[in-house]
Order: sequence, then C-alpha cells, then structure tokens
Amino acid sequence: MKNATSIVLALLTFLLVHCASPTKINRGDVQSAEKLLGIEFSNREIDTMLTYLSGNRKGYDSMRMVKLKFTTAPALYFDPRPDRFVPKARAGQSDWKLVKEVSLPETDTQIAFLSVTELSVLIKSGKITSTRLTQIYLDRLKKYKDTLLAVVTITEELALKQAAKADLEIKQGIDRGVLHGIPYGIKDLFSIPGYKTTWGAEPYQNQVIDETASVVKRLDDAGAILVAKLASGALARGDVWFGGKTKNPWDLKQGASGSSAGSASATSAGLVAFAIGTETLGSIIAPSARCGVTGLRPTFGAVSRAGCMTLSWSMDKAGPISRSAQDCAIIFNIIKGKNTNEQDRSVLDYPFSFNPPSNLKGYKIGYFKKLFSKKDTTKVKENDSISLAKFRELGAVLEEVKMPDSIPFDAFDIILRAEAGASFEELVREHRDRMLSEQTKESRANSLRQSRFISAVEYLQANRHRTVLIEKFNAMIKGFDFILSPTNGKDVSLATNLTGHPAITIPNGFDKKGRPTSITLIGNLYDEGPLLEAAYLFQQATDFEEKHPARFTKSK
Repeated sequence: MKNATSIVLALLTFLLVHCASPTKINRGDVQSAEKLLGIEFSNREIDTMLTYLSGNRKGYDSMRMVKLKFTTAPALYFDPRPDRFVPKARAGQSDWKLVKEVSLPETDTQIAFLSVTELSVLIKSGKITSTRLTQIYLDRLKKYKDTLLAVVTITEELALKQAAKADLEIKQGIDRGVLHGIPYGIKDLFSIPGYKTTWGAEPYQNQVIDETASVVKRLDDAGAILVAKLASGALARGDVWFGGKTKNPWDLKQGASGSSAGSASATSAGLVAFAIGTETLGSIIAPSARCGVTGLRPTFGAVSRAGCMTLSWSMDKAGPISRSAQDCAIIFNIIKGKNTNEQDRSVLDYPFSFNPPSNLKGYKIGYFKKLFSKKDTTKVKENDSISLAKFRELGAVLEEVKMPDSIPFDAFDIILRAEAGASFEELVREHRDRMLSEQTKESRANSLRQSRFISAVEYLQANRHRTVLIEKFNAMIKGFDFILSPTNGKDVSLATNLTGHPAITIPNGFDKKGRPTSITLIGNLYDEGPLLEAAYLFQQATDFEEKHPARFTKSK
C-alpha cells in the first residue's frame, strides 16, 4: 500500500509540474510585488524573470503535493552561541534550601497555595497524601474553571491514577525527589495520549496526538501528577482561545496576557502547584508578571520541545511557572536536558546548580538604568526603584548597561512570522485559519496570512542582523552574572528571545489598582543558576510571592 501511495503521489507531482498551467505570471504581477518588497526593476529585467518565476511557482506546487508531518523541522537549526563562546562553568551539588518541617494548614485553600517545597515535605512526612492533595486541586479546577477560563481539560482519571501510584511508592520508601506526588498543569500545546491537544485553536479543537511530550515524560519520571491541560492563546498568541479570554485572577476584567495565560492564571489562583508554559516572544514572562507569579524562561535549547506545537523553530522555549524562584529551580532541574532518543535537535545538556549564598556580595550585576528611568503613572517605576534598592541592600553593586545600538529591531518580527507561516502553511492554504475566532490585524490568523508575503531573502537578512544582535548582546552581558531589567523594558523581550538568553520575572509589588507588578532578571546563555539564586534571595527578603488574589483564597 505504501508503494502504491508513493507512485500515485509521484505521478500527481509529475503531472502538476509538467502539465498543469497555473495562472500565467506577467509583468504587472511583478510590478505589484515590487511594492511589497521595496525594490524596483526595469521592464526588460522583469521580462527576463518571468520564466524563472513560473518555474518557482511550479516548484512551490510540487512541494505542496507531498504532505509533511507537523513534527518535521527544517534542515537549518538555530544556535544562540556567539563566536568563540565559552559557557561559564558552575557545576556542583545543588542546595535546594528545603525546609525540614511544615505544619499542615487547617483548610484546603491554604494547602493549595503552599509552595512545591512545602507540599513535598507534607507528603514525605505523611501529613497529607498525594491523592488528597490531587483532589484538592481537582476540586479547585472544577470550581474556578468557568471563572478564569484558564483550563481546557481536567485530566482527572490520569491524575488520580498517578497520585495513587505516588502514594504507594512513598509508602514503600521509593523517593523520586521533590516533585514526587505534586500536582501540576501544562499548557495545552503539549501532547498526552488519550487527551485532546487543542493548541487553543478552533481548527484543532478535537485533535488527539498519540505522543507523550518529552517534558511530560520528565515530570512523570519525577513522580509529578498531571491534573490539567491549561489554556493557550490560539496557536500560542495572546490570552484568547476558543473557550474565551483567560482572566487575570487579580482583576477578572483583565486578560492574563501572553499565550501561557492558562499556566500563569491557574498557578496564581491556586488551581495547580506549578505549571509548564512556553515562550516565543514573551509568553512565559508576560503572563507570569501580570498574574503575580514567578516565571522562568530558560536558555533556548535547555528544555526539549518534542511533543509540543511548533510556532518558531528558532525561538520557541519551554519553562516552569510557579510560586517562587526556588520552585522554578527545582522544576527546571527536572525538565532540562536531552531525553533518550531526543527528537528536538536544539536541546543541549549542560551543568546546572542552585546554591544561594547569604547575600549578593561578589555577584557582578548590570542594570538597564535608562529603561528604569522611563516615566509612568502606575507605580511600576516606584516599585522598580524599591526593588533596585533591595538588591543593593542584599549586597549588590549595580553597574549601568545599555541595550545594543544600531540594531533594526523593527525588522525582527519577520523571523517569527515567517517560521510560523511555514509551520502552519497547510492551515492557511486550506483557509482553515478563517475558523479562528480572532480575525483582527493583531490576530494569529492575520499574522499567518501575511507571512506568505515575506521573501526568503528578507528572512535570511533578518537572521544576519540577528547574528549581529547575538554578538553585541553577549559582549554586553558576558561580564555580568545577570542583568536587571524592567519587565516591559523597550525591546528587551524581543532581543533576549532572539538571542536565546534566559530570564526570570518575579513579583515586586502592586500598581494603583492593586494588580501585581514585577521585575525581570536576564542571565548568560546556559547559566540559569545566578538568576535563580538572586531571585531566591530577593524573595527571602520580601513577601510579594506570598501574596495571593483574595477572591481565590477564601475558604469554604
């Protein structure tokens, strides 16, 4: 049957290429295209191109006759390392700063907002079972599902089965680590057999992928309990999916921001102990900041994306969203690195350790002074100033740094849009993009459609400028352990998502409307340790990460 199918496809391709007559390309077509590309040729030059352009069109058509698997990546792979890059060696035994004793809170609501490390102690000490803890989160997921629109699927059957297994193992003396028996949620871009993987989008609303994503495998091995698949903005854009707009638990009139909206919202509201999100251009950092939780965007290639929807092969990243930097460090240590038979070729194994000292003396820290000086009327600047003072109080000496100059930041969106357009080419050609609920200028549907008009030359030119950005950004940051930045600093998210640098956002106060604000730390490539250690020290010296949205902290 396979051979017969191949013969039919080959015959159809031959007929298309050699016999089909697509609409003839003429001089007027080329002249119209020139306006889109910002270039001009003479009539004689255009006439010499027409045969080639028709040949190109036949080539495009022949490619479209052969269906690619969604998991097939281009033969080109992004490497964020600049020339002569030497990673900082920080290998060593981690000290997770685990608490030794935790009292069991009186109410289920109080239990739901404990950190991963606290919950782990309760489970290991026998004060609570994984099954009971899992049921607490399942009950909260059901109770607030319609309020927040942060949940796509509650994986109750799987969760209770995993929790029972964890309880039995713990009773038998089997210890899989801190995450053993801890319930979590995952952005609904990751596949899990037997459950829908909707990508937040109407065309894929009933899609079931018979593959366990690599991140899920890692968490399964660590004994974590999957309780829910959480909302992603449609095809990883924004906070609107086919179920509606995911809400910020601190202000239900406001969306939860970037496409890991469900992961951040559910964590903030105590519906899960932690969650996994993804980021291409702000989708971990932005919703974590808005919802008042801690979000780690690891280095590009630190965490496998196998089994996850592809938006941009050279920009997609996966990472943890939790209540604290300490929790993020523990989760990151579990999910980082290559799996057996790893399908994501971008993944690199490298050492990681978490060893917070007593203060920040000895750390070399930069900060974007100019970006912190931007005017605002929301208390963000005031909170940032207090945070900078707190870092200095912890022993930090801050040195001003500046964003790289002479960089065409306005051009770089070409890269994401071109790669997304290739990833979802079939969706657009079949016009199923029209099924997406958002059809505005800013929508994913429009982004995918207009990507068809980005030329290969401009895509490659943008990536050449990206190389310059990588070199300049690394030259700026390599002398520091990390850099402090306003979370919404101009071009910072775009730059660091292009260069692949890790970042963590941590809550640092509230604005005039009582909604969380945050500050962001940016680290060196393959060097998440200092970020997490500094964020941990900041959180030990403040209590912003212990604040939770009042509506969701009320006991029964």
